[in-house]
Amino acid sequence: MAAEHSLILDFTTVLATSAFGGYLVNRLRQPVLLGYLVSGMVVGPFGFKLLSDVTRIQSLATIGVAFLLFALGVEFSLSELKRVKDIALRGSLLQIGLTTAVVAFLAILTGWVEGVVQGIFLGVVLSFSSTAVVLKTLAERGETYTLHGQVMLAILIAQDLVLGLMLALLPALNEPNSIVFAVGAALLKVIIFLVLAIGFGRWIVPGLIRRVAATENTELFLISVIALCLGVALITGKLGLSIEIGAFVAGLMVSEIDYSDYALAKILPLRDTFACLFFASIGMLINPGVLLQNFGLILGLVTLVMLGKAMIILPIILKFGYSIKTAIITSLGINQIGEFSFVLALAGLQQGLIPEKTYLLLLGTTAITLVLTPIWLNISAYLADKFTQVPFLRKHLQNVAQPILLSIPETISGHVVVAGYGRVGQIIVKILQNQGYPILVIENSEAAIQSLRMQQISYIYGDADSELVLEKTHLQNAKALAIALPDPSSTRLLLERALKIAPSLDVIARSHYNSEIDVLTQMGAKEVVQPEFEAALELSAHLLATLGEANDHIYNVITNIRADRYQSIRPSNLRH
Repeated sequence: MAAEHSLILDFTTVLATSAFGGYLVNRLRQPVLLGYLVSGMVVGPFGFKLLSDVTRIQSLATIGVAFLLFALGVEFSLSELKRVKDIALRGSLLQIGLTTAVVAFLAILTGWVEGVVQGIFLGVVLSFSSTAVVLKTLAERGETYTLHGQVMLAILIAQDLVLGLMLALLPALNEPNSIVFAVGAALLKVIIFLVLAIGFGRWIVPGLIRRVAATENTELFLISVIALCLGVALITGKLGLSIEIGAFVAGLMVSEIDYSDYALAKILPLRDTFACLFFASIGMLINPGVLLQNFGLILGLVTLVMLGKAMIILPIILKFGYSIKTAIITSLGINQIGEFSFVLALAGLQQGLIPEKTYLLLLGTTAITLVLTPIWLNISAYLADKFTQVPFLRKHLQNVAQPILLSIPETISGHVVVAGYGRVGQIIVKILQNQGYPILVIENSEAAIQSLRMQQISYIYGDADSELVLEKTHLQNAKALAIALPDPSSTRLLLERALKIAPSLDVIARSHYNSEIDVLTQMGAKEVVQPEFEAALELSAHLLATLGEANDHIYNVITNIRADRYQSIRPSNLRH
């Protein structure tokens, strides 16, 4: 009984300190993830030693990773995955290969390692990035569905698959004669898993979920979803692959059935609770003593790793046809060392591939890069914008980032410019098309461009907030600009630059947060639409009609709410 009480006490301690740490950093306008990391460091074995059994907490924390990736799989879906398959498959392998080669060369040259095998191992460890930290930060910022968010996640998921292969190959690294056999065995495991996953996902899982949902028992449905998520993750773990891949694939299985949104809604509270444990468990690995003793060296390594990886990733993203802004944000977003590099480094230490001093330095460097990741992502869009404005780079970037046009007459006028061709943008374009208005769409997704090309809709391929792109839109002759971008910072930047070009232009913008409504209005948007409020207004209008209110009265009520920018219905204590 004492052991159970001890686990409950540890669990409560981590959650309570994480809540406090998250609250403090939130008040400082920083991602709560930083609070979780610092809280773990404070209560962990290198802090105040408030936990009696860190290992059990870290075991529970792996559930958080599984739920994070499961939720991503449910939201991502196979159709979304296909959009970024090229950068996921070829781009990630290119990134891992180049990073490994560069690190191995430098490590051998400087004498950090003894031999090629150790150099390659160190390169592989540094080549992986953090799926969990990046995913959590993107979700907090509402950027999971942005192009740079999808590119990051595609590369990270592919890295997780390679990580699983690397863990399977580790025992053979010191025995070159068995490498071929190890590679073959690892690939066979991957093929067997994927074949089984496709079979289960197509013929068994949908039927099971539908049968469980038909019981209308919420508790039974939740237990079944959890069992699916953890069960598939456990299978990949037993196969020597990454549990992240297993949980992600389980999410993809659920994403293709009718109950995916319901499953996601049920799993989110558990995901957030256990994810908090996971990030706190990373903080527990940080040894402040080692950081202080090797502060200068670790700081140099952090700088070298983050800048070096960014410089390797940047040209790869550009090579696959993405814009300079997407490339910069992506390269700054996944330039850390992944949390599962801890596992790989520990295995390398046990195999004699790295000495203990190098292992400790790797832990410190990895921990700091993870802590810095949310900060980098917060300022990446700003840095990307400033980078493209550097005078001696601007001329070169104009050649690299020139937008690709379908066929826009130089005399075009009276058209409507639609920025973003996602779910909202597609509806706007369809309505305008049906009314016969000329349309020009700005989009930076190749998949969306292919759809526009097939429909013979004029488009510009590039970032909507880019001055180079806006110069081609003939905004001075346009009737209106509709902003339907998924990225709040890009929305604000586009609005500012569009009104500089055409100060009297009618701009209609989509607001992501309540606080943005006033900001975008003050910046000059003629109309700011908040999707959740609009849905509530439509529901209320139908409800008032059902209750017998006159149509004129309902129209006046709704119009007045829109006229005062939803002030009378805004939640006073909520940002979103």
